[in-house]
Amino acid sequence: MTFKHALFFLFVCSTTFADDRPLAVSSPKPNIILIMTDDQGYGDLSSMGNTVLDTPHIDSLARQGAAVDTFYVSPVCSPTRASLMTGRYNYRTRLVDTFKGRSMMEPEEYTIAEALSESGYRTGIYGKWHLGDNYPMRPTDQGFDESLIHLGGGLGQPSEPRENNRRYTNPILFYNNQQIQTYGYCTDVYFDGAISFIDKSLKAERPFFTYIATNAPHSPYHDVPEALYQKYKNRDLSPILLGNDKDSDTVARVFAMNENIDQNVGKLLAHLEKRQIAENTIVIFMVDNGPNTRRYVANSRGKKNEVHDGGIRSPFYIRWPAQLPAGTRVSQIAAHIDVMPTLLEAAQASLPHDHPFDGRSILPLLKGDPVNWPDRSLILQIHRGDEPIPLHHIAVREQRWKLVHPTGFSNSSMPPDVPLELYDMESDPGETKNLFEARPEIAKRLMQTYDRWFADVSNTRPNNYVPPRIVLGTEYETSTTLSAQDRRETKSGGEWLLRFMGKRQYDVEFLWKEPVTDLQLELTIGDVQETLTIDSTTDTARIQKLRIPPGDASLSTRILKGNKKSDPYHIILHRR
Repeated sequence: MTFKHALFFLFVCSTTFADDRPLAVSSPKPNIILIMTDDQGYGDLSSMGNTVLDTPHIDSLARQGAAVDTFYVSPVCSPTRASLMTGRYNYRTRLVDTFKGRSMMEPEEYTIAEALSESGYRTGIYGKWHLGDNYPMRPTDQGFDESLIHLGGGLGQPSEPRENNRRYTNPILFYNNQQIQTYGYCTDVYFDGAISFIDKSLKAERPFFTYIATNAPHSPYHDVPEALYQKYKNRDLSPILLGNDKDSDTVARVFAMNENIDQNVGKLLAHLEKRQIAENTIVIFMVDNGPNTRRYVANSRGKKNEVHDGGIRSPFYIRWPAQLPAGTRVSQIAAHIDVMPTLLEAAQASLPHDHPFDGRSILPLLKGDPVNWPDRSLILQIHRGDEPIPLHHIAVREQRWKLVHPTGFSNSSMPPDVPLELYDMESDPGETKNLFEARPEIAKRLMQTYDRWFADVSNTRPNNYVPPRIVLGTEYETSTTLSAQDRRETKSGGEWLLRFMGKRQYDVEFLWKEPVTDLQLELTIGDVQETLTIDSTTDTARIQKLRIPPGDASLSTRILKGNKKSDPYHIILHRR
């Protein structure tokens, strides 16, 4: 971070029109704002029957627009994000997990940002990306004109700069891939950046796609808006606590972050009114997975990581006054894979023929148009490990029936003897009565549906689950930071999968969170091997002028003298 970058960010996010007058884009294309929160959960809205939490501004989107009653996402965050950006199941995109080199999306995937950009939209992202930290997988490589994000899975996780020290207040973020210091609570910063982007788009007289993906209310919970925390700390949370009472303080902190999100939604909606663009602006609110503690999820059961409805169901509110009747309720099931085709139809955007969707546009349902809508199957699966295992931690949902095999997200292999479950979701939305043995014909049909799906998504491209490689040596990234987020596990420790373009020299910088001394570290990049020796105490060191041949190579380190705690926090390759 430099002082210049800090000043640049302050300029970007304080951009306003001198007389604060309303400006509207004359284009018939709607503006689009997509808001998705992190770990908020289906029941964390007063409109969902939560009697503890105050979310009046988000609730207003449901009253003033349309709501999908049963809308599905993945059990954890980055698979949802891959499906949201592509309209396709995440297993088609090479993304199979949330970390350890398994959460990078195939660069060849065609994103909603690319499609809308080609249709004349300005595109901006604010908050969480979680589909790759380095070229060619960053938002700016995938269709976004402006990007203000944290790296990896969140603040307080392995990708953040070490000097950020898990801060949500005044966080160090990345503006168009440059590290900058920001000021304010992280959610406030994202919304302020988005509002500035909207104003710049209006000034340019172009429609905009603004993707606001907060990392709140994801953990850690130590840094939350204090006044709101005190409000919920002093409020009786017992009506919504389903777990141990010890969750009370955590939930108070989560709810502080949730109401802060709601306040920012209110600020954003007010800005659209002030600019006189609310009528032709689509505003969507959704979450990425179930709640991060075991708490109220309306008439469902489950939490984040789980494949019962409480872990995979999201509110889906969409307001578009110019087109959608207020108070519309959609009873048909839908999912994250439907968002991109729906928005592209609304924007009258074209799509290449070689990009088949798994989702479908639900715009006719949202408009309340009479439409032939045959039953469909939605399939959700994710678990730890390098490749998906058939039937491991799955949910198969039709309009009425749901097949579940809850074998555990955290298990990289499928545990034996976990029974399959079948539920009639019309009569038993809480998934309490397993009908797997009683209705074998339904169970068999859903199993066959799943088998066809798994074979299809697993054969999307050759070597379908081989991860993308981080590419170095291009004009797009001169310094590449490697963190544990993208390190693949191996028997000997771990490695980063890289691709070097051209024959170039690199300085390799090592950063430690705590000072190290009396250390010997072996660096291996393909066939290149060097030893770093540290005698005096330091938290930074370099190997200089390494000539790396072009081609694919793995980077790994090995401690020759020292202990495991001496593993670098980050490794940065600087192209000379």
